[in-house]
Amino acid sequence: MSDVSWSKFVAKLEYKAEWYDRELIKIDRWYPSSQLFSACGHQNGKKPLQIREWTCPNCLATHDRDINVSKNILNEGLRLHAQKLN
Repeated sequence: MSDVSWSKFVAKLEYKAEWYDRELIKIDRWYPSSQLFSACGHQNGKKPLQIREWTCPNCLATHDRDINVSKNILNEGLRLHAQKLN
């Protein structure tokens, strides 16, 4: 992603969402998606990029870094969408 202009990528996503009559939900830039454990919500701080998998000290679930971040981003987007509907 660092090689691609982020704003151009978002603009294309917005265009495609509009084209297919979909809503693009943006989460906060500073949302700690890599610091939260998706299984229980426990926040454990930043981890160096070389740590790819870890076990939550709270619920003892094992997490893959990329999958965990993806789940957190999805859950936050769904939360924001539900909040918008209310």
